[in-house]
Amino acid sequence: MARARSEERRAEILRAALEVIAERGYRGASLGAVAGRVGLTQQGLLHYFPTKEALLVAVLEERDQWDTGGLRGSAESWRLELLGSLVEYNAMRPGIVQTFSALLGESVTEDHPAREFFTRRYAQVRQELAEVLRTEYGDGLPGGLTPERAAPLLAAVMDGLQYQWLLDPEAVDMPAAFQDFLGLLRPARPE
Repeated sequence: MARARSEERRAEILRAALEVIAERGYRGASLGAVAGRVGLTQQGLLHYFPTKEALLVAVLEERDQWDTGGLRGSAESWRLELLGSLVEYNAMRPGIVQTFSALLGESVTEDHPAREFFTRRYAQVRQELAEVLRTEYGDGLPGGLTPERAAPLLAAVMDGLQYQWLLDPEAVDMPAAFQDFLGLLRPARPE
């Protein structure tokens, strides 16, 4: 019973941290602000997450779990139709997308606490996307691309569309643009 309450409290803290980071950015977010949202003192929050960096990484990991339904690490989680569904889902939650995008942008600096998380994450994503592309299309993608060379392009399109959509959601139909890109990856049919 106590463990279940502790897990519920952690989940509540993660949701609050995501909100605070979305509003203020990582550097502007404070443990005190997160603690206040969930009715804790900062010291009480440190019982669950010993540092701000630990809280940030937990938020990012939780976000990935939400996105993949807990299937990260398996090729099943990255089937192309599921990727299309994820893009559609993201189009319904701009706050989460904004937080992820802001943290990704901030993480390119040497001292950012999420840098290692994103570096690891993208290595895994590229590997999983290459496996999916190989399963879907074999080794013969248009332009002579291998699945390994196309995987970073696929990840870049997903992230780049998010930035464009966040800046001008009326001009960028993120799900449709993603489907257009997938169409470019399909091998041409012989006539």
